Amino acid sequence: MKTGVVAKRLAAALLRLAGGGRLVALAVLVGLVAMRLGDPQLLEIARAKTFDFYQQLKPRPAPAAPPVAIVDLDEASLAQVGQWPWPRTLLATLLDHLTAAGAVAVGFDIVFAEPDRMSPALVARALPGLDGETARRLEALPGNDQIFAAAIRRGRVVLGMAGLDSPRGVHPPVPPTVPSWGKFGTGDPLPWLAYRGSYYPAVLRNTPVLDEAAAGWGVVTPAPEADGVVRRVPVVVTDGHDLYPALSTELLRLGTASENFGIMTAADGIHFIKLGHNKVETDSHGRVWLYARAHDPRLYIPAKDVLSGHFDAARVAGKLVLVGTSAVGLGDVRTIATERQIPGVEVHAQLIESILFAQQLVYPPSAPLVEILAALAAGLLMIVLVPLIGARWTLLLFLGVAGALAGGSWYEFSRKLTLYDAVFPTLTALCCYIITTYGSFAREEAQKRYVRGAMGRYMSPALVEKLADNPGLLKLGGETRDMTLLFCDIRGFTTISESFGADAQGLTRLINRFLTPMTDVILARKGTIDKYMGDCIMAFWNAPLDDPDHAANACRSALRMMADLAPLNERLAGIAAAEGRRHVPINIGIGLNSGDVVVGNMGSDQRFDYSVLGDNVNLASRLEGQSKPYGVGVVIGENTHARVPGFATLELDLIKVKGKSEAVRIHALLGDETLAAEADFQALRARHAALLAAYRRQDWAEARALMAEILAAWPRFPLEKLYALYESRIAEYEAQPPGPAWDGVYTATSK
Repeated sequence: MKTGVVAKRLAAALLRLAGGGRLVALAVLVGLVAMRLGDPQLLEIARAKTFDFYQQLKPRPAPAAPPVAIVDLDEASLAQVGQWPWPRTLLATLLDHLTAAGAVAVGFDIVFAEPDRMSPALVARALPGLDGETARRLEALPGNDQIFAAAIRRGRVVLGMAGLDSPRGVHPPVPPTVPSWGKFGTGDPLPWLAYRGSYYPAVLRNTPVLDEAAAGWGVVTPAPEADGVVRRVPVVVTDGHDLYPALSTELLRLGTASENFGIMTAADGIHFIKLGHNKVETDSHGRVWLYARAHDPRLYIPAKDVLSGHFDAARVAGKLVLVGTSAVGLGDVRTIATERQIPGVEVHAQLIESILFAQQLVYPPSAPLVEILAALAAGLLMIVLVPLIGARWTLLLFLGVAGALAGGSWYEFSRKLTLYDAVFPTLTALCCYIITTYGSFAREEAQKRYVRGAMGRYMSPALVEKLADNPGLLKLGGETRDMTLLFCDIRGFTTISESFGADAQGLTRLINRFLTPMTDVILARKGTIDKYMGDCIMAFWNAPLDDPDHAANACRSALRMMADLAPLNERLAGIAAAEGRRHVPINIGIGLNSGDVVVGNMGSDQRFDYSVLGDNVNLASRLEGQSKPYGVGVVIGENTHARVPGFATLELDLIKVKGKSEAVRIHALLGDETLAAEADFQALRARHAALLAAYRRQDWAEARALMAEILAAWPRFPLEKLYALYESRIAEYEAQPPGPAWDGVYTATSK
């Protein structure tokens, strides 16, 4: 037995855990983690955009004394010197001026892949009709490339190379000036460089005369991401055979007098590049995350000023100098995290700055695992807690989790320059939040549909909606409220039953045809059906929702129920004729009473009803019983009468109903405010009051005269049975006088 109970409880617990969309959310969570392991481009871009946003909020601070200067082939220089390409003799002059000014090393963000067409020998061959002597003299002059190569030898110069998407010609041998790579660690870097931006099928180099003169060369191609933003710059690239440094790292090598590079590779990819005393952190594909800052005009020196020698030498002395262009026509414009448009040469300058000042952004190899674990934790938190804490707090829970993830990611960036993605864990938490919230909503809607379906035929729409919104109300307990109670019963139901004989189903259909329109009347006026007791209806007002006009609404319902009897009987007569049976008209009596009662769910833990209890409930039932002897349709108690002073009422009697020791004043409800305002009714009410006064002072003759007068003057009001009752009492009192102490109270002998 105990084992069975434990199993049932365990099964119930598992069902609760599976509810609220938890299973679906768990499946989605597993799918999202699997997707993150594949890391599709969409996730990668979203992650990168987040890191861009961090840098826009907190860009890298500009150094007080930038270690890099840029000689700019700007629009003004092109306008003054001439269109590009310039003769390399001019570049030799520019380079000599930089070397003389104390530049530590000069890097060209330019590839000189072809000989200078302005070299004397090439000019001589290109000019038709040139005499032989002039041609020989031109060919004897040194070429522009030789002059530029000589200037390169006089300084410390890095020439650019370009990565190509397809090979061009035969792969040339690597010149001896390429630095050697010291590979250490447990892995081979080449497989990790077979990645966009780090791998090119071929490398376009400079003419041999220039390559041989240079102290080093580096790749100048900073591959943008799929959205066109330069974020990760390779510090080393490959063509599948050899390793090549980037322009920025090669310029750093020369500037720090390092002989070679060290590349650290492990089983999970490349970790860093060692460059003398500088350790360049990379991602697994040998790329450095660029910690960007705003465009800095201080770095730029117009090339025309350097050519003329009219520039401040202190701006290049002791610095690494890059030669590049900001001219739009030359097409070297890039987008970085902090700038939509920036000269490509400044990307190299910013990368060098971040390395020299140890301000590198790092996306650690462990970051994907950390992000997946964070996503799992956030998703499971949503799955477990959202269905438990309710709609009011679920949004705060999600915002708290999202805030913690974003805050932790921001802290790592702003304090440690370490990148951890908060987007994927937050999106995972959001998906689980939405699914579990929807699951809880769907479950609640199912509960509401159940409550509406199960209770909607027995309770008012207001109560059904309240229970649907808060199923917790379906528990034992009650409260004291001022309410109005209604009891309605069919008169002569035994005779009606006999007309059906053994046809119980026919009798049931008749009762349903009666109860349905009567119920509609009550529900339409904010009433609640308490129960049906055979041919009797019990209803109440002012619960579960407040109804300040509960007495008036109950009275209007009673009047409408009486008014609807005539058309209802006509329909029932037609049905009876069609079925070939005798039709017995339905007549009803209604009792109304107001006052404090206890209302709530009453019964047992296994079964209970929303109902009312109290002395005022019993009195309402007794008043319904008095409608028959007094010959009126609706009898209302004194409390109800006091709450509807504008309605058309006549006092019936001061009686002690059965089961009550105190007398109550009862009234007949004949109509609403419209009837009450009629002069004819007001005259009737005055004469009726005079009748009751004569009756209570035991003036039997006056009472009889007034009854006869009223019946003759106001035949449209159904008072015959009421006055017949008073006539019989007067006859009894004449035979047995009640005595001088009589207070006018009549003690009822029936319910």
